[in-house]
Amino acid sequence: MLDISSRMVTTRASSARSEHHRRTNRRSCAVMNPIDASLEHVEVFTTGAIGRPGQRTFFLQMSGEGSHYHVKCEKLQVAAISQYLMNVLQDLPPADERPIASSMALTSHSDPAFVLGRIALGYDAHNDRLILELAEMGGTDEEDEYEELGRIRLSITRGQAIAFCEHADAAVSAGRPPCHWCDGVVDPDGHVCPRMN
Repeated sequence: MLDISSRMVTTRASSARSEHHRRTNRRSCAVMNPIDASLEHVEVFTTGAIGRPGQRTFFLQMSGEGSHYHVKCEKLQVAAISQYLMNVLQDLPPADERPIASSMALTSHSDPAFVLGRIALGYDAHNDRLILELAEMGGTDEEDEYEELGRIRLSITRGQAIAFCEHADAAVSAGRPPCHWCDGVVDPDGHVCPRMN
């Protein structure tokens, strides 16, 4: 499996760590059991963002075999998953079937199972499936070093991967437009361009 997290820029680490530690029960200080799931027959694998441009929160959503998971992530992670899936798909035959576009919308906004940390990607040639392993972001403290983290492993078809990539690219590009002069992002309320000052 290829670990794509090592090639990505980690952003908003402190806010993600605080989200990670919300799993801790404050009254008993006991950590809740981490999720350890494996979905061999995925019905839905999608992504989306909630909020207005500049304040969006991204999620991955997957369901299958009677289970449904919602994982909070960063826009850069969504873009990286899409990029690496497309790289793998270039070496494979075209997909026969794809999910319909309407099935790619986020269907619930429940509390996320965890905040996404490491991402690994592989291809199972025997079953013709792309394998993704999504691992929970861990803390940076020494006491967190041996902590058990959540993990979701899913197996998707080539068609599901293509549909995810197209939907992910649209979700990522739907954010704030770049400034033509400085390549910074233009907020809905305006933009102070260092090149124009």
